[in-house]
Amino acid sequence: MLVTEFTFELPKGYVDAAGDLHRSGTMRLATAADEIYPLKDPRVRNWPAYLIIVLLSRVVTKLGSVAEVNPGVVEGLFSEDLAFLQDLYNRVNGLTPKTIAAMCPHCEKTHEVAVDPLGESSAIP
Repeated sequence: MLVTEFTFELPKGYVDAAGDLHRSGTMRLATAADEIYPLKDPRVRNWPAYLIIVLLSRVVTKLGSVAEVNPGVVEGLFSEDLAFLQDLYNRVNGLTPKTIAAMCPHCEKTHEVAVDPLGESSAIP
């Protein structure tokens, strides 16, 4: 059976307007729509860095007793928690770089080298 939801515990936690701390949550796997529809959002069009805010608000399905995880909630996260959720998103959706062991022809030591997914390149033109 495919696991589509993942529980998490934020390092710091989200503090709501009443001062309540929310740390436990659930994130679901992203769909193609989750990655495409935010590109139409005017906030993302005007400020591409806002994409992660909208994207996380779509896939984080639960955060403590917060009624709805929306972009405003994600905006209110501490930086460490935002980074944590970005990393979790990348890991559960298989977006982390793959590595292989490669031997340096000069020093003959083995090193871990990141390999881009097919169709992508990190090479600088």
